[in-house]
Amino acid sequence: MAASASIAVFKAEARLFGREPGNIFWIVVAPTVLLTILGLIPAFREADPARGGLRTIDLYVPVALLMATIMACIQSMPPVLSGYRERGILRRMSTTPVRPAALLAAQMVLHGVAMLGSAVLALTVGRVAFGVALPDQIAGYALTLFLTMLSTLALGAVLAAVARNAKVATAIGSVAFILMMFTAGVWVPVQVMPDLLQRIVEFTPLGAASMALAEASGGGWPSWSHLAVVVLWSAVLAGAAVRWFRWE
Repeated sequence: MAASASIAVFKAEARLFGREPGNIFWIVVAPTVLLTILGLIPAFREADPARGGLRTIDLYVPVALLMATIMACIQSMPPVLSGYRERGILRRMSTTPVRPAALLAAQMVLHGVAMLGSAVLALTVGRVAFGVALPDQIAGYALTLFLTMLSTLALGAVLAAVARNAKVATAIGSVAFILMMFTAGVWVPVQVMPDLLQRIVEFTPLGAASMALAEASGGGWPSWSHLAVVVLWSAVLAGAAVRWFRWE
């Protein structure tokens, strides 16, 4: 019975998620729109010898992928979960065969699928429209993306845990959004930041992920130090989410 109830919750959440075109646009479409706008700038399509012949647009494909994780786990998921708690939905669920954890799992799966869709779209448009090479190290690239998704999902759960309601979640998320957009390299790719700033940013989950994705794109296995940073953040954030999350 619990399994069938969890499936019912997932289906209901999927329907609600599909009725939010704004969230779908910002998670799935917006990163590729940004990538396309940047790709239309002629200077961004010129090879730079200082970067080993890479073009600026080559650096922005991984950034587009990271941007999708930010949109999903910072701007979208926390307000939804905080809103459910504020309206007493989680408390009422506790009196039914459905456990509130099923709702949290459904939200994570749905946002994870949206992030994967965004990644496929960005990689496809980058390749077809601007000739950006697909990652040479597919396994390392996929592993990095998966770990990054885990870390941002955990961060989203933390934000949902500490926010009393949807408005607070949105306010906190806005601050986190700005910081994470910077560390992901949306405004300035991490690879071209000044050395000191780059070393600092590499200790953040998205900064380390950006470097790891770039390494995998070039054919090498992502640096274990960069992967370790992402894994460590995932563990810390997941632990914080479990400790602080309240269903009521």
